[in-house]
Amino acid sequence: MRIERDEYSGRPVANDAYPSLEAFRAAGAKSFHNFEVETVREMYNTSCEASPLVEDHPPAQTDFEVEGFKVRLYEPRSTVERTQRTPAILFLHGGGWVMGGLRTHHFVARRLAGRTQLPVLAVDYRLAPEHPYPAAIEDSRKALHWFVERDDIHGVRVGSLSLVGDSAGGQLAAVLTNEFAAKSPEILLDSQVLLYPVTDLSERNIRDSSSYQRLREGFPLVADTMKWFADNYVERGAIRERPDISPAFADLPDNLPDSYVITVDNDPLADEGIRYAEMLRSAGAEVVHDHLIGYAHGLFTSAGKIPTGETYLNKVADFISSQAQAR
Repeated sequence: MRIERDEYSGRPVANDAYPSLEAFRAAGAKSFHNFEVETVREMYNTSCEASPLVEDHPPAQTDFEVEGFKVRLYEPRSTVERTQRTPAILFLHGGGWVMGGLRTHHFVARRLAGRTQLPVLAVDYRLAPEHPYPAAIEDSRKALHWFVERDDIHGVRVGSLSLVGDSAGGQLAAVLTNEFAAKSPEILLDSQVLLYPVTDLSERNIRDSSSYQRLREGFPLVADTMKWFADNYVERGAIRERPDISPAFADLPDNLPDSYVITVDNDPLADEGIRYAEMLRSAGAEVVHDHLIGYAHGLFTSAGKIPTGETYLNKVADFISSQAQAR
């Protein structure tokens, strides 16, 4: 049942997205910010684990401890291939810096590894409010360096990287891409993939963005949810315009990698994601941008029950593969 004008957002809802949204509304339509932190974390774990993606040949996986946080390596290559230098993927999960981790994004990271046949390192960075800014971005930086430099521990000889993240993870991926592209040739970046990313936490954007204004209720992630996430992660004020919090305020380097940005229409973050794709293009990056009408934030962690999510996750993997091969 496709809705052409949703009663809450005024925008379409796609056929394959409607059943999940209908179930959410039938259960009371209480968005994440209406719950305590521990409750919302367990709810998110349960929801994501209820949407598994099936793999015929799942990659091997190994967990490691890195300076107070965990990472998980997905290794799809044969034992012989693992001795060779390889392109690789760093994956940074979403969840508003407050929830999410290895459990919630397991199926996404595993699919990327299986379809690309490249090793994927998923980062379980520390969460707010226990660990507010800059914990998440500091852990992400450490994980990147550890992945590139410590093959004596994890066994992957990383030759180049693609950085991938959804939502808050998209923010982290964008920040790292900007920082490390500026330091080239410290590390060769094949691509960045930003899935409905957070790019602008400024008070002006939260107040004036049209997508924030239309997404106020009826969806798991609405404007007040993003405000709650942001307030848990970082204090209000000018600090939110720092480029390692809001990459929309960054001076983008000249040698950005090819980029794939996906935004969804029923999402408070839609406008800033669209603007950031244009910002990347203006900075000289080759950009593929897909804006998906009829879909809401969380499409990729729901890919096991929303076929379009799986379709676009496969497209993401194929984009990464094509850029890695181009090197």
